[in-house]
Amino acid sequence: MSKQQRDELDAAIRAFPFDPSVTVEEARAGFDAGQTRTLPGEAGARSVTIGGIAGLELYPEATAGTLLYLHGGGYVVGSARTGAALADGLASRAGLRAISVDYRLAPEAPYPAAVEDGLAAYRGLLEAGVEPDRLVLAGDSAGGGLTVATLLAARAAGLPQPAAAVVFSPWTDVTLSGVTIETKSAADPLFDRAALEWFADRYVGGADPADPLISPALADLAGLPPLLIQVGSHEVLLDDSIRLAARAAEADVEVALEVAAALPHVFQNQAGSLDEADAALDRASRFLAERLARESIAAN
Repeated sequence: MSKQQRDELDAAIRAFPFDPSVTVEEARAGFDAGQTRTLPGEAGARSVTIGGIAGLELYPEATAGTLLYLHGGGYVVGSARTGAALADGLASRAGLRAISVDYRLAPEAPYPAAVEDGLAAYRGLLEAGVEPDRLVLAGDSAGGGLTVATLLAARAAGLPQPAAAVVFSPWTDVTLSGVTIETKSAADPLFDRAALEWFADRYVGGADPADPLISPALADLAGLPPLLIQVGSHEVLLDDSIRLAARAAEADVEVALEVAAALPHVFQNQAGSLDEADAALDRASRFLAERLARESIAAN
């Protein structure tokens, strides 16, 4: 990673910080414009429906396993299409089929809609014949929190766990009690407490933000699969990742936490222009591939 790349990224994000005065429609349009990427032709992207949830399938002929991807956007913005770039980054490296899903968004569909849709897509893959030891999950930001919540919901429903999960800069404490919301505010070029409150207010509705399915950093994580957490040190949500890793360790879950120095929220989105982003996706894809291989050996 070069300091020049890091400094250029920080400056570019600071030029367009999140503005809490925007409307939901404006936020969605801006996010879509900034996060939608052209997918490589070999991805073979096509629209699918799984478990009643619409999504975008990539690499449909891949045989190493299936990746269920849950996009970021604070539960208010984003889509299967905006999540497809990171889904592609993992799937193309690990030889996976990937499905990025369009879970329902707040405020039109506040909690528990996103968790219900994540669980429906997960259940749908199992019912379609995907063996749990050939299935992995991943997500970024709110989608990272939703990934863990989906695993918790699957556990509660008596469904088998997948082989592994990867989360990038996960939002796992919607009570906003993380200490780095204050201590990293100046370092974070994108978010501050006011920005997080904008998303939290729309997602939580009348529910308790301390509900473990809203804030999985507060949950009992026993029985979850191996988990890789990647986060930047220049994030107000840094503490969400640290506490999630601690909760996983307390519950005897295999967990790895990687903190990238002086990098912002979901820096993996900068693959192709930031060396550390490509390296992080390389490690994350290896993590998934190795756990899939391990489960395959165990099954035989």
